[in-house]
Amino acid sequence: MIAVKLAYRNLIGAGLRTWLNVAVLSFAYVVIIFHQGLIDGWHPQGLRSITEWEVAGGQLWHPAYDRYDPITLQDAHGLIGSDLEKLAKDGKIVPVLVVQGTAYPQGRLQNILLKGINPRQCLIKIPTGNLTGDSGKINAVIGTRMAKSMNVNKGDAVFIRWRDKNGTFDAAEIRIADIFKCDVPTVDNGQIWIQLEKLQELTGMTSEATMFIVSDSYKGGDSGIWKYKDVSFLTREFEELIQTKKGGGMMLQGILLFIALITIFDTQVLSIFRRQREIGTYIAFGLTRPQVVGLFTFEGAAYSILAALAGAAYGIPLFIYLYMHGISFGLGDMGLSIAETMYPYYSLKLVITTLIVVIGAATIVSYLPARKISKMNPTDALRGKHL
Repeated sequence: MIAVKLAYRNLIGAGLRTWLNVAVLSFAYVVIIFHQGLIDGWHPQGLRSITEWEVAGGQLWHPAYDRYDPITLQDAHGLIGSDLEKLAKDGKIVPVLVVQGTAYPQGRLQNILLKGINPRQCLIKIPTGNLTGDSGKINAVIGTRMAKSMNVNKGDAVFIRWRDKNGTFDAAEIRIADIFKCDVPTVDNGQIWIQLEKLQELTGMTSEATMFIVSDSYKGGDSGIWKYKDVSFLTREFEELIQTKKGGGMMLQGILLFIALITIFDTQVLSIFRRQREIGTYIAFGLTRPQVVGLFTFEGAAYSILAALAGAAYGIPLFIYLYMHGISFGLGDMGLSIAETMYPYYSLKLVITTLIVVIGAATIVSYLPARKISKMNPTDALRGKHL
């Protein structure tokens, strides 16, 4: 209790210097928790969007299919087969045919991927029901990013060209039946979705597909030539992105915390230098050197405690507001699976871990200059001689 009272008196007596240290350290608290909470909120949001819009319970790929190499698409298709056809009719899997093509919006040339899908599917959120309609027209749905890139609106007609299974070029006009808003760029950017049967007819790939989207109930693994890719494989790039962002954030947070701790270190060095007579008096009155070292160490650690209280005063209302209303970054074409509005997630574990790390670091930084007290001669200290 004596140490607490002395520390309180000395911190309040330091005046502006104390509150500057508290302000800097409280800002470090808030920024660390804010950034980690933002990443922790983005992670489940992104995974949920990828699952709902693209992968569902996993996918079955043709062995020649490579989602990063459009050149493989010419050979990446095969017969669906009776077993998979039955699962498709039961709604457990959704066949998708992928063909490389070219679109000519307003006379411009733009490379695209034509994707054929069953209009009655229910595994992913793409509004494929809008693909049905006038049999004399080829209805298509695209994402908002693709619509912006092509500068087209709902109801517009676009001329497209593709190669059939024999490598022969063919062309037709499609009508944009719907434009959907999606957080997953791999479902949107450069992609036009049309009816599976229509694309099979246009390309001569009757009863063929490039891959299948499977439901959560699918437990079949590989099926013939088709290779099963689970959700963890299909979301691996996103998981790696999250880890990269966390690593980069830790570096930024480390720099910010280092700056805050340097201010505490400098304050403690100056305090010990200016209070040598006080230190000598403590020792002369019977306090042991370890007790005096502990007193000054506690004073430094008290900065982090005061900073936590100050940070809570303005940080908690901010975090509650962001948790309830989210942060809007705008849709944009960022090339990332990121929602237009992100909702940070601030867990109790995150807050406690941050408190432990910052208080622990502040205590260590305060102890380093206080060690010199153990080498001090109390007689010299009372005379005001330097360490």
